[in-house]
Amino acid sequence: MPLCSMENVTKTYRLGSQTVEVLRGVSFGIEQGEFVAIIGPSGAGKTTLMNLLGCLDVPTSGRYMLSGRDMSNLTDDELSLIRNEHIGFVFQNFYLIPYATVFENVLLPTLYRDHNTNEAAKLASRLLEMVGLQERDKFRPGQLSGGEQQRVAIARAIINNPELVLADEPTGQLDSKTATEIMKILARMNQDGKAVAIITHDVNIASYAQRTIRMEDGLIV
Repeated sequence: MPLCSMENVTKTYRLGSQTVEVLRGVSFGIEQGEFVAIIGPSGAGKTTLMNLLGCLDVPTSGRYMLSGRDMSNLTDDELSLIRNEHIGFVFQNFYLIPYATVFENVLLPTLYRDHNTNEAAKLASRLLEMVGLQERDKFRPGQLSGGEQQRVAIARAIINNPELVLADEPTGQLDSKTATEIMKILARMNQDGKAVAIITHDVNIASYAQRTIRMEDGLIV
């Protein structure tokens, strides 16, 4: 059974008196430990698809299964719990808390779970070492480069040991050398058994994935 799967998923939005159909019947799955790239032009529906995969939104129709459970009709509180326990997010804009230290930013997801505080702190330190930032744990995000901020975001994304890591244009604000470093970290996470799905416009970035899914006009083509 796939880690997650969509069956004929649609997503429509109301804009004033108009209905806009962003996804028009999407069916696909991601296996445990798979590395998938989702590519396509702007407006193809990639970000909407990622929001559904990450339980940030629910389908208008169709079914989304994650770890054998139907996500399509859960409450906001139930979806929030699923996100915290099963999914890690890496975004183009990092979304770090500016007044918190690097260490505190990485620890943030553990505050919503019944973690042993000492164990969580040890894990945060190990993850910062993994991404090469153990010496900057007391820095604030504003004191870091873009690439360093993205590494903090990756450490934060995996501290709760999610099964699925979703990265939306994770290298979009980075130069090519730093982008390569970030992709190597994501590839290493995948080699450690995590399923990784990235949205990207860059075919070089997509080449890190085992499988590429192309979207156009709300459909997988």
